[in-house]
Amino acid sequence: MTHLWVRAEQRPNEERVGITPEGASALIKAGIKVTVEKSSVRAIPLDGYVAAGCEIAEENLWPKAPADAIIFGLKELPEDGTPLPHRHIMFGHAYKGQPAGRVLLKRFEAVGGTLYDLEYLVNEEGRRVAAFGYWAGYAGAAVSLKCWAAQQRGSIAGPVRKVASKDALLAQLRQELAGLGRPRAIIIGALGRVGTGAADLCSEMGVAVTKWDMAETASGGPFPEVLQHEIFLNCILARPGCPVFVPASAKTDARKLTVIGDIACDPTSDFSPIKVYDRATDWEAPALRVHDDPPLDVTAIDNLPSLMPVESSQDYAAQLLPSLLTLKDLGSGVWGRAKVEFDRHVAGV
Repeated sequence: MTHLWVRAEQRPNEERVGITPEGASALIKAGIKVTVEKSSVRAIPLDGYVAAGCEIAEENLWPKAPADAIIFGLKELPEDGTPLPHRHIMFGHAYKGQPAGRVLLKRFEAVGGTLYDLEYLVNEEGRRVAAFGYWAGYAGAAVSLKCWAAQQRGSIAGPVRKVASKDALLAQLRQELAGLGRPRAIIIGALGRVGTGAADLCSEMGVAVTKWDMAETASGGPFPEVLQHEIFLNCILARPGCPVFVPASAKTDARKLTVIGDIACDPTSDFSPIKVYDRATDWEAPALRVHDDPPLDVTAIDNLPSLMPVESSQDYAAQLLPSLLTLKDLGSGVWGRAKVEFDRHVAGV
């Protein structure tokens, strides 16, 4: 019997989950065994999974799961170097030249484990079957506005914390922007899920937006227009051939730009389109100041949807469930394509 093991998330500030109790119930009815670990942080309570008929395991017990179990989580595993013999479903961040990604792939290769990377679950047309993109864009734009508001008061953005809902986030932002004007923002990747979420947040807050997508960036750059906006929101994933939107010289170039929201957040990738920073930021220190006068702050938090963990989990889980229902056939469809991608990258480590 196919066995899906839903692990607890071990990363700080990560309360999302990729399957709801309703989804777990559907999997069980389809003949798939579901085990859910207890979690001290998961935004969706355990009671619903119990009622759905899931088996319950202790928190972080997944390394001792049965060998045939498919381990399902969202964010990174502990970087302790232990081999990974199971089949894992998660965001691996391992296929774009990231140094930590090579280490992760070696952990799988050492013992014959497999990564089914959630970012690479695609349909026959190559489009992702499930993504947190909308909520990443929404939250990323919100944090970027927080950074801008802090700058206007001569400071740098302080810690960010999860909110109960989208409405709570909007109320918080309105308070932080009280008495200030509004910046102008440019969004690259405006037609995608991430860009749509970013644009919706900006619209809610009265921020004028220039929307660019493939047509506007087809020339390959340079793009001096980016520097003429106070906020730049990058919603394009780093990949081979991606143009450079913000060169290293932007730190000292004449510019109105003071905040970069790198919502795609791939600073260690060889293909990053933003060349003024080299590391992600986090909830405790969301803004990285890369130049002082005039200020230029970069915010690049790689689990932004966790700012609204319930709404983002419910949305993502609904998108992913049809694919999870096909887990009995890992050799074809989205799972087969993800396995081919894994095999291709693990062969190069």
